[in-house]
Amino acid sequence: MGATVSSADAAVLGVSMMSVPLTVQDRCDRCSAQAYVRVMMSASGLEMLFCGHHFEQNSAALAGCSVVVTDDRQSLRLSAS
Repeated sequence: MGATVSSADAAVLGVSMMSVPLTVQDRCDRCSAQAYVRVMMSASGLEMLFCGHHFEQNSAALAGCSVVVTDDRQSLRLSAS
């Protein structure tokens, strides 16, 4: 089994953030809860991490932007089953 790479480690290594799965170490930029959604701004490459709650709060504003979203919230639903 391969080692997991955090977002911070991937940035140092120059690895594409979209190819690195979110881990327990990745935290929401708004509240420091575990991040389940990664948003990459297409033009700037800016990465934002959100918990499910804060992604819901910001999804309408992000819909008008050119972004790439990785949404792992299904793992919350699967673990609750």
